[in-house]
Amino acid sequence: MVTTDLSELHDFDCPRCGRPAAARFYGPCDDCRAQLRARLGGEQREIEDVVFETKMNVVPNHVATKD
Repeated sequence: MVTTDLSELHDFDCPRCGRPAAARFYGPCDDCRAQLRARLGGEQREIEDVVFETKMNVVPNHVATKD
């Protein structure tokens, strides 16, 4: 069984710019991540929780409603 320590840094080439990078996880380097956040990141916004409500057009069992 292979265990890896998540606190150790791994050396790899940045998949975005190709420069050497060292990080805990594979992905864009710090410079590329900062550029992506500046270009694509937006303001954080509050998202409202939506409570599930059943549809009102569901018909009850016809046999149960028979007179």
